[in-house]
Order: sequence, then structure tokens, then C-alpha cells
Amino acid sequence: QVQLVESGGGLVQAGGSLRLSCAASGRTFSNYNMGWFRQAPGQEREFVAAISWSGRSTYYANSVKGRFTIARDNAKNLVYLQMNSLKPEDTAVYYCAADRVAFRTFQAMLLTKPSEYDYWGQGTQVTVSS
Repeated sequence: QVQLVESGGGLVQAGGSLRLSCAASGRTFSNYNMGWFRQAPGQEREFVAAISWSGRSTYYANSVKGRFTIARDNAKNLVYLQMNSLKPEDTAVYYCAADRVAFRTFQAMLLTKPSEYDYWGQGTQVTVSS
């Protein structure tokens, strides 16, 4: 049974930093591209960042580019989202997700779509105060 568990969320002041982690189990984690999404109250789930199964390619939403960094440690079955220079508009529940296709060529625009992921974590709340 595949399981993704996020951690690291919390309350931070604007300009601060947080690092989210996603622990994966039940699947050969290193075979799959991974993504981070977020959802604010009353809004649709929004793409944040994606990383290829090898870790060599990444892609970011324009809203977080230059502030957030996605990384993975395949030996530990972990994917990270380092978030710097946080803004109040970054407030949301953050989810990690696993690509539905193993060893898929990293196609950035495709991986911005939630429908391309088949397993999701339960989410971790990030709140940025002004």
C-alpha cells in the first residue's frame, strides 16, 4: 500500500522559511517523478513544484520560482520542499504527490496537472502571517 506522509508545516512570519518533507512507502519511490501542490481555502489545488525520478530535473510555478526549492533523497524515500521568503499568499495546505507512471520522461507542463498523480499525502498546513 502506497503511503505519502507530509510534515514540517506550521506558522511563520512573512519573510521566514520552512522545510516540508514527504516520506514515501509502499512503492519503489525512486522510479517516480514527484510533485508538491497546495490548496488555500475556497481555491482549487495549485501546482507548486515537481522533480524528476532521478532528481536531475525540476520545475516550479512562477509564483514560487526563486523562493522555493524541491529536492529528493531516493535512498531515504524522501522529497523536500524548502520554502524561503514566505509570503502571506503562500498560506495553504501543502500536498506531495507521486506520478502515476514509473520512469516517465519529465514533462514539466504535464506534471502541473493533478490528474497526472495517483497517490497523495494527507497535507500539511502552512500559515504565513503578515
